[in-house]
Amino acid sequence: MSKHKFNNILLTGAAGALGEQLRKTLSQNCNLLKITDKEKLLKKFENEVVIQADLSSLEAMIDLTKNIDCVVHMGGQSIEGSWDNVLNSNIIGMYNLYEACRKNKIKRVIWASSVHTVGFYPRSEVIDSKAMPRPDSNYGLSKVFGESLAQYYWDKYKLETVSVRIYSCVPEPKDHRMLSTWLSYDDLRSLIIACINCPNVQHSVIFGVSNNDSVLIDNKYAKHVGYKPKDNAEEFRSLIEKKDGFIDSTDSLVTTHGGYFASSGHFDD
Repeated sequence: MSKHKFNNILLTGAAGALGEQLRKTLSQNCNLLKITDKEKLLKKFENEVVIQADLSSLEAMIDLTKNIDCVVHMGGQSIEGSWDNVLNSNIIGMYNLYEACRKNKIKRVIWASSVHTVGFYPRSEVIDSKAMPRPDSNYGLSKVFGESLAQYYWDKYKLETVSVRIYSCVPEPKDHRMLSTWLSYDDLRSLIIACINCPNVQHSVIFGVSNNDSVLIDNKYAKHVGYKPKDNAEEFRSLIEKKDGFIDSTDSLVTTHGGYFASSGHFDD
């Protein structure tokens, strides 16, 4: 029996902030780690294979996913953008990835969904993964599509997925909203490894947050994943309050889960 759950892993978006944080950990949890981005990458670890590719090409995705067991998908548009950019990166690109995975019989996809699938829920409402989507942006809408695609490919083709709704994954919380939404880099890594090691995920939706005192989400439908976050944004509260003061409850930063994404105008105007 292999010492790893999956022998060969593909990491997309490896040049991005989160992809960069995952490379070392993933390299230690597989025999071969194929890393890709549309930006140029340099090999860092002995078992890495570097390939420059673009999600918008189905042919490239089919080639990229050959002989791969599991995909950790951190690629695509990572912030709000024009409809054309979001469409090409997060909708067409996501479809291309799943079609390539289906054709190459990939066992599991773990990918970065987002808080912005549910960004219009009020901050006063603690939600679980059964809550109906309420996207707050072009970007959030594309992530709802991604989650629906993942469910479809599980139901019809038995391709397993964990959709990780990442809230705010940064080195440390920057503002009042992030006291509730922060996901530390260490907790990100432990979350992705839990998603890899879980024996049966089917299509699971899990919220990517740390063990914060201030809570907006309930991960009760993803307990089988075995994710146990350790870091807590509360230790940064005094620094944030000293820097920003106390925030007004009507400030759109803290009225919804999505913060300023929910209150901003249409990107293409």
